[in-house]
Amino acid sequence: MRSCCATHSLEKFYEESWQNDMSSGLLNRSGVEIPTKVNYVSQGEGQPIILIHGLAASLHDWDFLIPQLDRAGYASYALDLLGHGGSPKPDSRSYQMEWLTDHFLGWMDSLKLDQPAVLIGHSLGGYFALEYALRFPSRTRGLILVDPFYSCRQLPAFVRWLYRYPKLIGFLIRNTPIWLLRIIINFTSLSMGHGPSGMHGLPKSVREQAVLDYEHTAFGVYNLPNTNFDLTPHLASVCVPSLVVWGERDQALAPPSFSKLASLMPNTKAEHIPATHIPHQTHADWFNRLVLDFLKTI
Repeated sequence: MRSCCATHSLEKFYEESWQNDMSSGLLNRSGVEIPTKVNYVSQGEGQPIILIHGLAASLHDWDFLIPQLDRAGYASYALDLLGHGGSPKPDSRSYQMEWLTDHFLGWMDSLKLDQPAVLIGHSLGGYFALEYALRFPSRTRGLILVDPFYSCRQLPAFVRWLYRYPKLIGFLIRNTPIWLLRIIINFTSLSMGHGPSGMHGLPKSVREQAVLDYEHTAFGVYNLPNTNFDLTPHLASVCVPSLVVWGERDQALAPPSFSKLASLMPNTKAEHIPATHIPHQTHADWFNRLVLDFLKTI
């Protein structure tokens, strides 16, 4: 397997195989073939930090954080989850959570890390970070969960109803012209209020990347919330040092659910800010400092 060299530009995409001797892929519990390739970047040397994006996003969620981690002496590994960005997209209208889990775990094994990793997950990525810590506590040094998804009960009632019709969501996105998508994203950014980027809550680079991420997301992934397991009963078993970070104005997931998560996990610190669902992008400087300060303590 080729390796992602730390000297390569973060802007470049890589498609790597973790099982060169398995050209046909892996069969999971449902008998569905899971591709043995993943698009990811790595940068830096030192303690491994795994970065996991959310639904309909990509590894570019972490463009502000990775250079800071590199300068602080950490090795970052950020992937595109199955069905996202430059990673494979199985032809299915109904993706299952276990497909992405198997794909993610296979990639983690392929990295052959020689020490436990810290996992940073945003939204849906928080689910995979928690799942990994529950399955492999000895391989997990710590968790940083950003507005994490762990139960469908976090979703607003209307969104829960909408996710029951992934074909409808896929149809709407597939038939939304790019110019209209840009308007929606720009309007959403403006509605976030003034931020470091002036009138917009989101920097221009993030708004432009959001359009590309939606374009490069398989429509079937919108079925994922219908297939997740509620992790609530298992949260007390997550004993690794953890940091839960969230935006108080999150409209995608209920903010009270994050404080509940922090209270259920026995070794957890909680931080929140008047922000929306993506504080790691709207308030990158604040978030990056928080991450680096936490990493020094574990």
